[in-house]
Amino acid sequence: MLIKILVAVVLGAVAGFLAGKIMKSKNGLLMNIILGILGGALGGWLGSLIGLGGGWVMSLILAVVGACLIIWIYRKLFK
Repeated sequence: MLIKILVAVVLGAVAGFLAGKIMKSKNGLLMNIILGILGGALGGWLGSLIGLGGGWVMSLILAVVGACLIIWIYRKLFK
């Protein structure tokens, strides 16, 4: 159980880093990692709703998409 949580956090952090690069975010590394963890949760939830999932590659893709969405929302709210 603890390993799954740690893997999810690390996956979210990587997704946040990648999403920050994709979105050319100027939020800073720590903020991108936090937004990536939130985006990973959002991407996983949305993926399960539409039937996507399984495997760490799909999880990473969903997490990056979710993190990009969270970064976009963050920009709209705090700009």
